[in-house]
Amino acid sequence: MLLSLVLHTLRYALLPAAVMMGTAPTYVLAWGAWRLLSTLLPARIYHQVDDRLYTVYQSMVLFFFENYTGVQIFLYGDLPKSKENVVCISNHQSRADWIVTDMLAIRQNTLGHVRYVLKDQIKWLPLYGWYLSQHGGIYVKQSAKFNEKKMRNKLQAQMKAETPMYLVIFPEGAYYNPEQSKVIADRQSYAEKEGFAVLKHVLTPRVKATHVAVNSMKKYLNAVYDITVAYEGTVDHKGRRKVAPCMTNLLCKQCPRIHIYFDRIELKDIPEEQMHMRRWLHERFEIKDK
Repeated sequence: MLLSLVLHTLRYALLPAAVMMGTAPTYVLAWGAWRLLSTLLPARIYHQVDDRLYTVYQSMVLFFFENYTGVQIFLYGDLPKSKENVVCISNHQSRADWIVTDMLAIRQNTLGHVRYVLKDQIKWLPLYGWYLSQHGGIYVKQSAKFNEKKMRNKLQAQMKAETPMYLVIFPEGAYYNPEQSKVIADRQSYAEKEGFAVLKHVLTPRVKATHVAVNSMKKYLNAVYDITVAYEGTVDHKGRRKVAPCMTNLLCKQCPRIHIYFDRIELKDIPEEQMHMRRWLHERFEIKDK
């Protein structure tokens, strides 16, 4: 059985993994050359070319995750056809979630504009860690170590450079993993203490990054996108949650369908004060929890 599993993994995952990892150094080298050449050019010019390079590489990555694997994408909601500057908030279950946000962005022809708010530890990843920051990604520390000023300054610099913005935030800050009962219990305890509804299928969201992003860019943004991702097969016959598929699972064709629920929210409908936005954000996750 173990041999069968290994052969199955090699058959489906080896080729895409080899291509994606094999081309990564070439991509970073090409980007590095452009970064060096663009040092004397306006930041706007750098981002335009960088976005095009990122689109090419991510389109190749998406080919494997969407076409090669044959996964079916079911999109619910009216996705705008025109490009917009947005903050995109999503539930978080797996390291594959960023692939799903790319699947959404490419349908709006905004793949190159995707930038992420990421855990600070990710900056140490070889190749990708440094590049994601240069592409406009923002590394944040959780809890009391969150540096609001640093995030605000980076966003303001990107607005000044007229950088197209498709900023993806996972407000839960950690994966929802049904096997990590202590994490779930701690978040539920916090929600109950604050007078919020106790969530069962998502983690209690944290508001700081979302508040800084929306508040800093309120004159630059067109809307906030609220998406809920559901991987088919993550609920058993008794209604209990199972661990969501990872990237290897997807490449091995172990997740045949992904459901994406989309909601476009006008900025006028989002409270500005952090205390009120925290309640609003929790209410959005109550909807996801259902």
